[in-house]
Amino acid sequence: MSNTDPFYGQAPSQIGPYSHAVAITPSDTAPNFTIPFRAIYVGGAGNIKLMSRDTGRAGGAAVTLTGVQAGTILPVWTIAVLAAGTTATNLIGLY
Repeated sequence: MSNTDPFYGQAPSQIGPYSHAVAITPSDTAPNFTIPFRAIYVGGAGNIKLMSRDTGRAGGAAVTLTGVQAGTILPVWTIAVLAAGTTATNLIGLY
């Protein structure tokens, strides 16, 4: 039986489809992901305070995305979603 997935065996990229989805529990301990997520799905509207991969490596400040609508997929490399300042709910990390 052959594999019908056209992306089988290909390394993930920023422009390819996501292959994994993980529920995000915001935490003020950063980084709180073992690998960076390529995007975040937002199930419930609100604000998201996150650290991008680049600011996290440089030890920079977090950024707050305000008024994110439910159903949005944010295409941002993220190493942490911080609890303080995050009001959006049902967040899913995609990679």
